[in-house]
Formats: sequence, structure tokens, C-alpha cells
Amino acid sequence: MSPLSILVFIVVVAIGAALNYAINGLAAGPSIVVAVIVAFIIAVAIKVADQWNRAVVLRLGRFHSMRGPGLFFIIPIIDTIPYWIDIRVITSSFSAERTLTKDTVPVNVDAVLFWKVVEPMKAALDVADYRNAINWAAQTALRDVIGKTILSDMLEGREKISVELQKIIDARTEPWGINVISVEVKDVLIPSALEAAMSMQAQAERERQARVILGDSERQIAEKFGEAAMTYASNPTAFHL
Repeated sequence: MSPLSILVFIVVVAIGAALNYAINGLAAGPSIVVAVIVAFIIAVAIKVADQWNRAVVLRLGRFHSMRGPGLFFIIPIIDTIPYWIDIRVITSSFSAERTLTKDTVPVNVDAVLFWKVVEPMKAALDVADYRNAINWAAQTALRDVIGKTILSDMLEGREKISVELQKIIDARTEPWGINVISVEVKDVLIPSALEAAMSMQAQAERERQARVILGDSERQIAEKFGEAAMTYASNPTAFHL
């Protein structure tokens, strides 16, 4: 019960007790029992939904209405509220552990999903557990994308992978009334041995570039010396000076 329902319950019981006292004095009468039953029914019928919540109301097992935000009433026993749907933006983290890339490199990828319920009726009635379904849809989509991407593209193009993941997950969750706002790939972890090999390769590549630059500089210096020698050969005065 909400605080408002409890307050109404207390007020109705107090009114019943006052009527009982006016009629029967201090002796207990049937009006007390009636007041308690009526207060309980009214308290159960009163519902309050927060600004970010929507209540799914079923009447005798069939969908009746979507209520909220604010104050609303239901018929006790006949109406039930199986779900309260949060329509705010929700974040969910998901991951893919030891998934092979297109070039058969095992990686661990962590990502974050930003999503919100835009159609509470579909989220409540068309899927048993929409939160769990979103998590599994995100994980399978991430594994599919990893299997189609080579490691170098994954390390350099996280934004591209995030956009592709958003499209795939949004297409899967749209029938459930859920909108995927964005997907952010947080981290891509590769085996330590491969990381060391890539570091050595990068270092070797830097050394090669340094040697190429040094050789090119020596070639340019030699060319300048050659040009100076030709100048001296054709100009004895300059050579003498």
C-alpha cells in the first residue's frame, strides 16, 4: 500500500470507530467490522504511480488499461497490477568473454547499453521478462559483431562497432516496445601473450621507421656533398677560397 492508502485506511477506521462510539458507546459493535472491511477495500483500490512509472492493469486476466502517473483506482480482486513499468532511460552492462574475432583471436569485450521503454503495454505483454531479454539480445548481438570483425578494426573502430550494435539490438527489441538509445564499447581485452607480441611489433616498426629516416637523411647529405663537389670542379676560384 502507498502512504495515501494507509492514510485513507486509518481515516475510514477512525470514522467507523466514532460512529460505533456514538451508537453503542464503549461496547464493540458491527460498525467496527464494517468500517475495517470498507477501509481495507478502499485502501486496496487506491493506487499512486510515480512520474516515471506506468501500471499495467488486468481485469479478470485480460488487459484493461495502462494507468499513471498520479492517482488512480482499481477494482479489488477483479483488477490486478502484475507490472509496474519504468519509462526512464536505463543502463545495462553486458559482455562477451573469449569470443573469437574474424581472424580467430580470442577477446573479452565489455559494453554498456542505454535504453528505455517507449511502449509499456508491449514490454509487459509481448515478452515475459523484458530486462532479461534485452540482456541476452545484447550479448548475442555483440558476439555476432565480434565474429565478423578483425582485431585491428575492433581496436581502432570502436565507434563503428557501437553504431552497428545499436542498430542490431534496436531491431531485435523494437517489437517489445523498447528503444535502444546508444551502445558504448568500454573495453576490448586481448590475451597477454598477443598484447606483448603486438607491443614488440610496434616497437620494431618504430625502429624501422627511425632507420629509414636516418638513411634518408644520410642520402640527402651525400647528395649535397656531391653537388658541392661538382660546383668546386667547375669553379676553381670557389675551390681556392
